[in-house]
Amino acid sequence: MVVGQETHPSTGAGAAPPEFRDAVATMHAARLRPEIFCEEMPAPQRIAPYASALSADVTVDDTDIGTGRIILLHDPAGNDAWEGTFRCVAYARAEIDLELITDPMLAAVGWSWLTEALEAHGASYAAASGTVTRVATESFGGMAEEGGTAQIEIRASWTPLVPDDLAPLDLAPHVEAWGELLCTAAGLPPVPEGVTVMPSRRGQRGSGR
Repeated sequence: MVVGQETHPSTGAGAAPPEFRDAVATMHAARLRPEIFCEEMPAPQRIAPYASALSADVTVDDTDIGTGRIILLHDPAGNDAWEGTFRCVAYARAEIDLELITDPMLAAVGWSWLTEALEAHGASYAAASGTVTRVATESFGGMAEEGGTAQIEIRASWTPLVPDDLAPLDLAPHVEAWGELLCTAAGLPPVPEGVTVMPSRRGQRGSGR
């Protein structure tokens, strides 16, 4: 799936500096698995002077099994905490088997899904930070027959880097790594090596809304 692009007035895209507009264009050039339905969403406006965001659902057989979002922040003046002028902020949530909720390695494994995806897609980064949360839900009384459910939530941020100082910032590998994180958290098997991910129609699931 090649991420489509729309313009939301709240993103301030018209007044954005060229380096931000170019970076956002590379976000929309990312190629995602066909199970991912991705679209642009309004970005938060108080974290940085410029921001752009994408949301996504992982859908199999018309059932959502994972969801997430990724936000690109830009402060031309720089940010000491970011160690740069750009910052990626990502979120992923997926259902997991209930018995996994007690696995002491679950959080570390969940974080490795992100770092390994970034490395696999050649997305250079620095100053990564985040949290991994496990959530278990049990039902009682009239809902007891529904049984329990469990979810994993991964929240992360990192500073995208340019391997060559003279090259423009390319966010496509970072968005693709986020897409892989969503699919891994949702339990989808990895795409076999050598198999090309074919783009699907943007908005396929929600085009009638």
